[in-house]
Amino acid sequence: MDEKTAELRDIFIETTGADTVTERQSESRGSLADVDDPEEVRARVHDLVATMRERYEFETDLGDDALVSLVVGYFDGDTDEDLAVELDVAPEAIRTARLDLHLVRDTDRDAPFDMDRLDKLLVDGAADEEIAAKLDVPVEVVSEFRPVAAADIRSTRENYRFRDDFAELLTDDDLSQRMAEDARNDGLREATEDIETDVSL
Repeated sequence: MDEKTAELRDIFIETTGADTVTERQSESRGSLADVDDPEEVRARVHDLVATMRERYEFETDLGDDALVSLVVGYFDGDTDEDLAVELDVAPEAIRTARLDLHLVRDTDRDAPFDMDRLDKLLVDGAADEEIAAKLDVPVEVVSEFRPVAAADIRSTRENYRFRDDFAELLTDDDLSQRMAEDARNDGLREATEDIETDVSL
């Protein structure tokens, strides 16, 4: 139970004199909590990625295995540049994949306008040219921030389900670091095998 949940529990008990909600909240949500086997965690992340791919129209060209490595690296604190090197793609491809997975960084929202206004205009179905005129910015700026707003909107409509499930699986520091290290070692091993294959003796 985190600090915020504990505070809410105390307030509830003080005002109602009952603690039935405490019992319900103390149970792990779904079956994601208390998993410390990296292979099991990776399999569950893979299932979440596959579910998202079925539900949404992904823009990314990355396969599910690469997306799992991206999610693991993201929660381990890797930058888009780090992940781009690891997965041998451009940082822009990492950004696209992240947004497909509802993983929005605070820096993604550093727009020269109020992002809430962009969200509202998108929900209303406004085209980029109309949005640009209303926000008084070039169309290219709207095109840059549209995917960020769209990812936030999709995530909000799901009540942040996927982002929260990823976080619940991967925010154990030791586990996340172990999985990230395993992923990097696998990538290094594959790169080494490619080098050995290409060498003619």
